[in-house]
Order: sequence, then C-alpha cells, then structure tokens
Amino acid sequence: MARPAPTREIEQSLPGVVCGVDEVGKGSWAGPLVVCVAVIDPAVPFDQLVARDSKTLSEPKREALFSTIAAQCAGWALGSASNAECDALGMNAAQRLAAQRAFESLAANGVRPDSAVVDGRWDFVSPHVQHVRLQVKADAVSASVAAASVLAKVSRDRQMREFAAQHAHWSFETNKGYPCPKHRAGLREHGVSPLHRTSWAFMANLGLAPRA
Repeated sequence: MARPAPTREIEQSLPGVVCGVDEVGKGSWAGPLVVCVAVIDPAVPFDQLVARDSKTLSEPKREALFSTIAAQCAGWALGSASNAECDALGMNAAQRLAAQRAFESLAANGVRPDSAVVDGRWDFVSPHVQHVRLQVKADAVSASVAAASVLAKVSRDRQMREFAAQHAHWSFETNKGYPCPKHRAGLREHGVSPLHRTSWAFMANLGLAPRA
C-alpha cells in the first residue's frame, strides 16, 4: 500500500511564511553535511505537489523530480559544512553552521521564513526563525520538509559523484561517502582521502591513521 502523500497541514498551523528544514550527510564518513531550507509556493495546488520523503524514492526518481520540486518552491537554499568543519566543530555545531548558511542564502534571495518545520527532535535552526515545530519523520508528513529532503539529497549526491572523479578509490559515486563494503575496502587499501572525516570512529575501528 502506498504511503499517503505529505501535506501542508503542519505548515498551515504555523504563523507567517513557513519553511521545511532537513539535512543529509550526517552519518557519512566523507563529504559535506548539507542542510536545505525550502518554502513551498502556497499557490501550488495540493494535488499537484510532487515532493515525497527522499528515503522512499530511488536515485533516478529523485533526480527526475528535482526540477519540479524546485519549481514548486517560493524559495529554497542549501547550506553546507565541509568534512574539515565537521571534524573541527563536532556534528552539532557543524549542523548549526550549515543551517545558518542555508537561511542566510535564502534571505539573500529575499525569502525570510517566520516558522520552520524541522525533521527530528533537535532544534538546530533557532534563532533564524521565530517559531519552530519539531517533528519526527517530518519528511513523510510535511510537504515542505519532503521538498527539502529531496533537494538536499540530490544536491549532495551530485556533489559526491563529482568528487568521485578525483577520488576514485572510495566509490563515492555509489556510496556518497556512507559506509559500505567497497568504501571500507578503499579505506583499508588506500587510507583516507581529503574528503574524509578523520575524527569519526571508523578511523579507529579500521585501524587507520589520520591524514598527514
């Protein structure tokens, strides 16, 4: 049975301009952490919204929907924290930094949300909006968070595929920096790349030395 499509019910319960916020790359061993902030255009009829939880879509399907989802947003923006920033700051601070950059980019394009629906139990977006609604699995029920999840995932996946051309030993084109047998094999044989988060536990678990 197909899952119900995400709606704007949560968004309609919040004041002002409402955005959805989601992140991707938090559990990755390599590459950036990316946060997306997305504001669905209220003029788009509900039955025409195409955003879905990115985890329920195949990579080709996410790619196919990307342009339509972007066009259905009144505004959207990405913010990133590099692997080096994740190492230096720790994940919580890096996630806040990526969110700050996303909101700043959105504001630079003239969109300033009053409220946010955030996937999960942790508020990493204050004080960039006045009202925050935390919702576990928000990407499954909130259209704006679902949009943010796809825009963030596709954008980061594209970046990791580009990185793979210069860093071929770790199979970033398929694993996007996440753990998998090929990624582990690449680490054991070739060590870490400049994109790896060398403070992560996988370093010790695989007996790896930090970059020189």
